[in-house]
Parts: sequence; C-alpha cells; structure tokens
Amino acid sequence: HVQLVESGGGSVPAGGSLRLSCTASAYRHGRHFIGWFRQTPGKEREGVAAVDIDNSTVYAESIKGRFTVSLDQVKNILVLQLNNLTPEDTAVYYCAAGHPKSLYRVLWSSDYQYWGQGTQVTVS
Repeated sequence: HVQLVESGGGSVPAGGSLRLSCTASAYRHGRHFIGWFRQTPGKEREGVAAVDIDNSTVYAESIKGRFTVSLDQVKNILVLQLNNLTPEDTAVYYCAAGHPKSLYRVLWSSDYQYWGQGTQVTVS
C-alpha cells in the first residue's frame, strides 16, 4: 500500500518560509489524490492543499496566495511551499493519499486512507 514520509518542518519567525516534502512509495498518479493536511491540538485535521488525479490543484481559502503545492510525478514527491507564514499556521502537517468521494471532498481528511507521520511547523 501507499507509504508517505514527510520532511522539511521547523521553526520560523512570522513572515518566513518553509518547504515541506512528502516522498510517496507505491503511489501512482492518476489512481490517488494526494495532499497536505494540518492539525493543531484540540482541533480537527484540516485540508490545506491537494493535487487531484488530473493534476489540478485545490487550496483551502485560508492559505490561498501563500502556499503552493506541486507534485513531481517522476520522483513521486509532493512539495508544499509555505510563504508569509503566520502563527496561525503552526501545526503538524501531514501528507495523505486517497480517494475522495467527490471533487467537493478533495480536502476532507476523512476521505484519505494513507497518511504520513507528520512534520511540525512552528511560527513565532
């Protein structure tokens, strides 16, 4: 089954940038949606950005214009570039792959079956 490993988290001041990477094994573009989610203590996991099976990208409203998601289909690496970070972006960021039940649900964490271990992003 699909295995996902995130890297690139860290601590930055407000206004800073980070680049998160997710290496996917046993992943086949065109069969799975793949994306980034984040979670803070006491809150539900929320969708941040995703790439659907035709390579279109979907973003949460809260991060539009600041984050960019891209997929290297040859290396099976999903990248999330985070710019102009704010303390509200502090969270554990997860990479996930799965089969959303509809395009409306592309950022629904409940529709994703495979998850990485997460990487911490802290903005002060």
